Amino acid sequence: MNKKMALKCKTLLYEDALIQDLKNKREAENYLEASLEAFQDDNNMEAFLLALRHIAKAEGSMGALAEKVHMNRQALYKTLSANGNPRLQTLGAIVNALGFRLNVSRA
Repeated sequence: MNKKMALKCKTLLYEDALIQDLKNKREAENYLEASLEAFQDDNNMEAFLLALRHIAKAEGSMGALAEKVHMNRQALYKTLSANGNPRLQTLGAIVNALGFRLNVSRA
């Protein structure tokens, strides 16, 4: 097995383990909070959107989440992609559908 294939295999195994961990709501909450803090530190939304994708997978599927937020699946994938730029209203709907809330606190 070449290095690229080995890395891909390890990445998939890691992601599978992460999805299993995120089925625990406390783990999912901590992961989401950490990704939001990372966004606030560097203004890079990609980690937060990736966290939402991972939690959606842990909750069942992107299709089920899309139904909850009244979006089609393709639009949800695009919204949560690395290049996604969702509106606050859309993020709020997604976060709520996953069973969480966005909060504001002092820095």
